Amino acid sequence: MHGVGRTVFQGDKIEDFQVEILGVLPNTGPKESLILARLSGGPLEHTGVMQGMSGSPVFIDGKLLGAVAMAFPFSKDPIAAIRPIGDMIRSAEKPGVTKSPAKSTIADAMRKGFFGPALAAADTGVGDSKLTNITTPLALGGFTPAAIEAFAPQLRALGLEPRQALSAGGASVSASSAPFGDPSKVQPGSMISVQLMQGDMNVGADGTVTWVDGDQIYAFGHRFMDVGSTGLPFSRSEVLTLLASVNTSFKISAPHELMGIISQDRDTAVSGRFGRRAAMLPVDIAIHREGRLVESYHMSMVDDPLLTPLLLQMAVFSSLDATERASGASTIAVRGSVELNGGRSIQLHDIYSADNAAPQIASLSTVAPVAYVLQSGFDSLKVKRVSLDIETLEKKRSLDIGEVVPSCHEVRPGDTVELAINLTGENGVDETRTARYQVPVGAQPGPLFFTVADGSQTSLVDLRFALSVQPRTPEQLLSLIDRLRDNDKVYVRVWRAETSFPAGVDELPAPPPSVALIMASQLGPSGVALGTMKNSRVAEMVVESGGRMVTGSKTVQVEVKP
Repeated sequence: MHGVGRTVFQGDKIEDFQVEILGVLPNTGPKESLILARLSGGPLEHTGVMQGMSGSPVFIDGKLLGAVAMAFPFSKDPIAAIRPIGDMIRSAEKPGVTKSPAKSTIADAMRKGFFGPALAAADTGVGDSKLTNITTPLALGGFTPAAIEAFAPQLRALGLEPRQALSAGGASVSASSAPFGDPSKVQPGSMISVQLMQGDMNVGADGTVTWVDGDQIYAFGHRFMDVGSTGLPFSRSEVLTLLASVNTSFKISAPHELMGIISQDRDTAVSGRFGRRAAMLPVDIAIHREGRLVESYHMSMVDDPLLTPLLLQMAVFSSLDATERASGASTIAVRGSVELNGGRSIQLHDIYSADNAAPQIASLSTVAPVAYVLQSGFDSLKVKRVSLDIETLEKKRSLDIGEVVPSCHEVRPGDTVELAINLTGENGVDETRTARYQVPVGAQPGPLFFTVADGSQTSLVDLRFALSVQPRTPEQLLSLIDRLRDNDKVYVRVWRAETSFPAGVDELPAPPPSVALIMASQLGPSGVALGTMKNSRVAEMVVESGGRMVTGSKTVQVEVKP
């Protein structure tokens, strides 16, 4: 059988190419089959199957067969697999909720980063090669080359191929206010661009429309990122030129007017509607050096549990990379707020200092609260705006916790213990801070411990119960974030080697014997009370560092006598 395919090779003109049906590949997926075909005509003998052709419709005797969806990387011949239109429509019409990343605890976020699970493009083994989804080209404008290179592995894991400066990106277009374009300009074979970020930095993913049914469109012929129900703005796109490659050729395109919203992203297609507006998240980033504004960036990005943390981290990293030196010692202080619905907000206050890679550390850590909120699973908790003021300095401003010396090693109830805390830093900095603690009258005899540590280590120890559980309410979640310590202070934790128990997301230190007996009866597999730890906090003190990052931890012991 022979058919005709339609796609755009130049501008917005839809052109025909020839399709020769080679056969059917049954059971390539769950109750799914693909149609193998050879493409010809136009530039295809030179370019082969191109990125950006995903979704190109194929007709036989005037009837829509399906969409060009899969191909063989490095193939010399334009051989492609066609996704039947029935599979595309059925998949896009499946009911369901957004496939957000699995709920994470804040400890997961602190340990692993904030990208959510990697979603690899599906593939079907055929012979010695692999038939894979035609990779979706991702055009990034306004990003530095280092930023694109640093995040390329995460983007490729999502089935996207990042490319720099290949798209106009709609820098002057805001998805919240831009007028919609004429739907009649989008037909089967037209190019569209799914806009993930717009403004001073922009990100757009290109593909082809397969079918238009009233105000609804079907496109791509495969997943974009398979996030299910979603809300992503899309615009009409024009092809500037084609670039042939020995790996996979691709279209270089530029987005134009906003058309509507992609509302479904499923395994076999994406679908959306004209005239719908996506909710976008405003982001403002200001870079300062020695108190003077160096540059400011204003963007809007999609509001999505999986994409928003990654896009925000890319934007912060690129902002720093564009204005600061790539290597060498530096210090980055981040101040800002994450505005939430209901008048709530999260205040950001941290400093990062390192001999190298300070922008990577700062961008990763800054995203943590946003990722935690978006991936918490609370529909009533929405991020409304992210505003960041970032101060940079081309030298290290950090202190390491050295010796901690108590004024005495034996005390009685009512006595005061004075700790001399030695702090060392760059260029021979050697300072001493003092912390005082009065032992309460009636304190039990025995060892009393003082742990002097930075903010990160203190948070992990003091919130060890809360960090390992999923909050049950939005208020609990925000409380946990507010209780995380800043890393520009020294924290003195006073504790005893007594059992403490989890109480929701809080800690119940050294309860009365009757309460401890009841709680200890809830034993785990190893015979140890669930969640208990032999480390019960008595008090905490904070020592200022003079606006420098603090690292390290030291513990000393004092004996309380009767």
